[in-house]
Amino acid sequence: MIYKKDSIRYRMPAEWEPHKATWLNWPHNPTDWPGKMSAVQKIYAELTQKLAAVEEVCILVNSEVHEMRARKYLKRAQADLANIHFHHVLTNRSWIRDYGPTFVMDSQTKRRLKRIIRFRFNGWARYPAHKQDDNVPLNLAHRLNLKMIPAKCKNMPLILEGGSIDVNGSGTLITTEECLLDQKIQPRNPGITKSELEKLFRKYLGITNVIWLDRGIEGDDTHGHVDDICRFVDRRTMVLAMEANSSDANALVLAENLERLKQVRLENGSRPAVITLPMPRPIYFKKWRLPASYANFYIANKIVLVPIFNDPADKKALGILADLFPCREVIGIHAVDLLLGLGGIHCITLQEPV
Repeated sequence: MIYKKDSIRYRMPAEWEPHKATWLNWPHNPTDWPGKMSAVQKIYAELTQKLAAVEEVCILVNSEVHEMRARKYLKRAQADLANIHFHHVLTNRSWIRDYGPTFVMDSQTKRRLKRIIRFRFNGWARYPAHKQDDNVPLNLAHRLNLKMIPAKCKNMPLILEGGSIDVNGSGTLITTEECLLDQKIQPRNPGITKSELEKLFRKYLGITNVIWLDRGIEGDDTHGHVDDICRFVDRRTMVLAMEANSSDANALVLAENLERLKQVRLENGSRPAVITLPMPRPIYFKKWRLPASYANFYIANKIVLVPIFNDPADKKALGILADLFPCREVIGIHAVDLLLGLGGIHCITLQEPV
């Protein structure tokens, strides 16, 4: 649905717009990556080393011991520690994309000051240990001295995870019905309608146009996060994951999403350009399929970090994204061990705009 742009106060910048910093939460919960904590911390260190070369990196840690552990891995990776800052904040888990603050710009201030929209977090309506994660936006608003606006619907806190949406910075947002409209399996906001959500996106994020995809991929325990399937790479271009193997469980789901995108418009009435990304071969841990996808990349200042899986499609995916980001270096980060926690590179990173 497309709305007029009158009376828009807040704007959520796109991920490719200039960053002040990237936020991470150093791994500490062994249940996320059983038997792989050391390997995952090496991935974090490699990722942080790349990020710290192009922008400030802010890392949440639970304690002095936790910070010392992170510093040990970062020194080994030869990361620029002068550009890395630690914040002692208690958390349950490391998926900061989903519970961290949503930064917006306020058009009703002379310098378009930065604000934090506080959406609430309920552990993806699946995991009970989430109270500390839910408090992170409040904590960081105090630390950064930023005004915080609580997002509400019908006088109730509005629950929304960062990985469930993606924006083009000009008024269009993409998401999935499976995640945000579910009322039975993992409901975020029971009783809320599609129309009500669209009005709330307009109020808090400056969204005048919402594109609704159908479902997410197999193995995604968030129940349909869009950052595993479809992402904006500029204001009018998006990439969409596509499965070439017709017998794969993801093939029909992703084909349905492509058909939907053929019918949609952007906020200015134009059609988006849709570029397809391959999917890697299925990756399993015991009997469970893991949510492997090249769409779970992260756009930083001057670089794009892309999960790779020692798969024949790695090279093709990196090439497609390199063509789409000619002014940024596209870097593959081996992310199979990270997948054991049922998330990827985009899930563990969070941009703070300038």
